[in-house]
Amino acid sequence: MLTTFDEAYQFVLDQKVCTVFGSKGSAYASLWDNTGLSEEKPKEGGWSPKVMAVWDWKTRLPQTYPETIFYGKVPGGDAVLMEMNHFQCVHYPSAYQHVMELDPLSQEVYDLIRGEPMYTGPLRKRAIEKVACTKSQFDTALKKLQVSLNIVRSNDPNHKNDFWLPMREVHFEIVSRHEL
Repeated sequence: MLTTFDEAYQFVLDQKVCTVFGSKGSAYASLWDNTGLSEEKPKEGGWSPKVMAVWDWKTRLPQTYPETIFYGKVPGGDAVLMEMNHFQCVHYPSAYQHVMELDPLSQEVYDLIRGEPMYTGPLRKRAIEKVACTKSQFDTALKKLQVSLNIVRSNDPNHKNDFWLPMREVHFEIVSRHEL
């Protein structure tokens, strides 16, 4: 069972793809199910050691090892960590979907990110103002953009919250290799 950052890193490399918190019916192993830390909340409040570790690993692994670990979402919407060679050679070619194939709201949200990468909160506010969508509709569009590999969360440790960038700005070599 995983208890350290280094063990979690090796787990992702060995698995090629793993979900962060697990999902019923997922074909992938999860960090959560393979972490051997306590799920008991501290008496003084806050998160359990297991929640704190898995949350930290899902953010810090791709920040620390951006050349070997990718964070994103797979069809179905599960958050995953993926070994980069698997991402480049297997996942990206099979999962990428051009933004023009997505629904109009997803295209609008993508255009906002392309024009000015930003945090989820301001992006949601701007999208709701611009196209009069609901929070739920926005969240669905953001998930579609991640699953279709049009946007990616920044790995910059200075961003404490999810900061969204066009995929080609972060992984230009991968995107350009698969363009027609």
